[in-house]
Amino acid sequence: MKETRIIMGMPVVLEVLDETINQEILNEIFDYFVYIDEKFSTYKSTSEISAINRGEIDASHYSEDMKKVFDLSEETKKITKGYFDIHKKDGSYDTSGMVKGWAIFNAAKMLKDKGMENFCVEIAGDIQVSGLNKQGEAWKVGIQNPFNKKQESVKTLYIKDKGVATSGTYVRGNHIYNPKDNGTIMKDIVSMTVIGPNIYEADRFATAAFAMGKEGIKFIESLEGFEGYMIDVNGVATMTSKFDELLC
Repeated sequence: MKETRIIMGMPVVLEVLDETINQEILNEIFDYFVYIDEKFSTYKSTSEISAINRGEIDASHYSEDMKKVFDLSEETKKITKGYFDIHKKDGSYDTSGMVKGWAIFNAAKMLKDKGMENFCVEIAGDIQVSGLNKQGEAWKVGIQNPFNKKQESVKTLYIKDKGVATSGTYVRGNHIYNPKDNGTIMKDIVSMTVIGPNIYEADRFATAAFAMGKEGIKFIESLEGFEGYMIDVNGVATMTSKFDELLC
């Protein structure tokens, strides 16, 4: 079964190939993403994160999921030496660099807990795959050409049981900044794709690596079990040492 719904203002795609999949399971996964949107969206005045940013909720009264995301964000900030930071220049919080990958990771776990083994969960290019595709092969995931709006892929990955996340400016414009440099907008690179053991890990480090600019690919290289592919403003690509192993 394969189904797409618009949630969080983005296409959410579930493709599950196991024979035991049914509409009830898909609905449960989609409902989970709606819950995440209602809780963490800074665009919704009714969300918990919006109430926190208005000073209406004390930290001691955060929901368990909010506490978890804040804790994971603080952990990621330390690992990346401050390049990942949910604190915005205006003093508010924005968990979008963390919560999408974390939510996809949780949704994948929900599917596994229900006995699903072969599936793909995708939200706007951030992907978690498990098992094999409908051809009985590794899942094929394309890295989009950031200079071509016709969805052209510059590389095609062949992966099993991994997560792929891309941070970039070619869809939403310049929205990623360097938190260590007075919030300077990053302009020297346009795309940073990270492949990791799961989408949560890939997503958080893709965000941080993009904020590092051209040095970000070196950070990904330093992480065991991760590969990366960076494209700069001149269209020049730089990849980690074992990235080519994912192309076949």
